[in-house]
Amino acid sequence: MDASTLARPAFPPALEGARVRLRAHRDDDLDDLHAVHSDPAVMRFWSTPAWTDVDRTRERLAVAQAGNDPDAYLAWAIADRDDDRLLGGVTVFRIDRAQGRAEVGYALRSSAWGRGHAQEALRLALAYVFALLALRRIEADIDPRNLASCRLVERLGFVREGLLRERWCVAGELQDTALYGLLARDFIDAPPASRPRTALD
Repeated sequence: MDASTLARPAFPPALEGARVRLRAHRDDDLDDLHAVHSDPAVMRFWSTPAWTDVDRTRERLAVAQAGNDPDAYLAWAIADRDDDRLLGGVTVFRIDRAQGRAEVGYALRSSAWGRGHAQEALRLALAYVFALLALRRIEADIDPRNLASCRLVERLGFVREGLLRERWCVAGELQDTALYGLLARDFIDAPPASRPRTALD
């Protein structure tokens, strides 16, 4: 192994917060990852129905483990700081370093809602891609009926920039997209001292 290999950082890098740790996905995350994506409450406003087949989760896990590249795609597991078990995930994808932009998606186990985990995890990921990847803009595609998710990104500085009508058809149901954008200069990278929390938070 040469020196350049030894010096190459691992992706995604581990990021530490007060309540959560963002880390790479592991083989032993499979059951917890499936628990997240097979939950109809979590998947209510996703672009696919809840995953009933664990093989689909296994494929997703393999992609998350193998595909990390700071020029294209980064997938973090959201893990509890105390026991390191997977609670969900944050993915930064369609990274375009030349244009300074990317998209972000996230999901959190419903039993962990209301504890500030999602906001902390998203803030950690955004701080990394803005500072270390020098991105200028991040976009989020959110079903406008998902009010908790809309409020979550708005607290971080995202602005609702448009509505794409009937963009998705999931299990026979037409769904709109609220397109949110966040510029690096508008990123709220520190939480307020005190604020009420919502379900997804």
